[in-house]
Amino acid sequence: MKQALSNALIFLKNRFNLAADRASEQEIIKNICSDVEFKGINVWVLVFAIMIASIGLNVNATAVVIGAMLISPLMGPIMGLGLGIGISDIDLIKKSAKNLAVMVAVSVATSALYFAISPLQHAQSELLSRTTPTIWDVFIGLFGGLAGIVATASKEKGNVIPGVAIATALMPPLCTAGYGIAIGSLNYFAGAFYLFSINAVFICFSTILIIRFLGFKEVAFMSPHMKKRVRTIIGVFVVLMIIPSIYIARNLVLKTVFEERAGRFVRDEFNFPSTEVVRYKVIFEPENAVQVSLMGTLLDSNTISNLQHQLVNYDLKDVKLVIKQGEKGIDAADIKSKVLEEFVTRNLDSLKSKDEKIAFLTRELYQQKLKELPMDRISREAVQIDNNIEEICIQRSIFYNGEGNPKDTIHIALTKFKLPPNKGSTERLSGWLKERIPADSVRVVVN
Repeated sequence: MKQALSNALIFLKNRFNLAADRASEQEIIKNICSDVEFKGINVWVLVFAIMIASIGLNVNATAVVIGAMLISPLMGPIMGLGLGIGISDIDLIKKSAKNLAVMVAVSVATSALYFAISPLQHAQSELLSRTTPTIWDVFIGLFGGLAGIVATASKEKGNVIPGVAIATALMPPLCTAGYGIAIGSLNYFAGAFYLFSINAVFICFSTILIIRFLGFKEVAFMSPHMKKRVRTIIGVFVVLMIIPSIYIARNLVLKTVFEERAGRFVRDEFNFPSTEVVRYKVIFEPENAVQVSLMGTLLDSNTISNLQHQLVNYDLKDVKLVIKQGEKGIDAADIKSKVLEEFVTRNLDSLKSKDEKIAFLTRELYQQKLKELPMDRISREAVQIDNNIEEICIQRSIFYNGEGNPKDTIHIALTKFKLPPNKGSTERLSGWLKERIPADSVRVVVN
């Protein structure tokens, strides 16, 4: 038994031995230091990569973002900084820190410039995913950094470094930070820059660990007191980076669990013969609540009270149940999509020919275009465009052909001016409304 255990330990030691295909110490240092420099070609490569990543984030193209990460030179100075700390090379530390700071500044500035001139200002999912780092991002940065430095220390680099660049995602957070600057959002900037900092710090920390584990020689002598001080500073900095991510991850887990329990509660308890759930909404903060919109027979107060008591059985204690039912309790928007779907499906089943179905769907499409416009906002904005406007009302009408089929829609803007407007004023208002609604055809009628 003892011999078998010894053989197993020897086997594992041989499997996990880093010295087997490790490059020389001088070669590893040379490889890392060669990627620290940031001038000439590297500057242009970074700028182009940032532009590619920004476009990918802007149009929500994951493949484009991945491609940009593959050509980014951001990994070099971060690993150089870790190497410098690991071997006590003050000159390398200064050089790496300086180049990294310049790289970050160039990246954020380039991204901010792109998003400032981009016509697409809406935050896509690829952008939003870079604003809420969690403890899992810490693990990705740590293990990604470990994989990167171990691969760098080997004779055969393989495709590990590009994989690390994709996994740790250094570039997208910087692009998102630039987006935050472009739209003036401190939350976007802070969240994205924190994610970049997590990745950078733990790639650097991983490099330090492996360099120390491999026993690289120190360039400069460091007293035991100074070593202890440096380790303490690094430890405190790492802990400070981790703490916010743990808090964010905790809230994310709690929110996910809460949403799952609330969904199960609605599915299991709201089973009534003549009352149907149209939709439900979960509110996690600041007050935990479940809002349920119902259609059909109204639930009485005893049933609602019983439903409230049932929340405890789903570990939803102290959660408020809000039920919307009846004409005043439920928003028309809650039921529009579901009713429309059922209506269209039922009528399509009764139509036999393809032409009949096309004509029916066309009519339904035009009818949906008659939805209510946000006139409160449009009216306020219209006055800013032309302060001669006193009142405005916009309606949509449909043009029908002689066969009773809808052909086109037109928006009629019935407008009352303080003073009689000239032709230029009405044309300007018509052009603005086409962009604001938006619509192909707007006719301004002076009241």
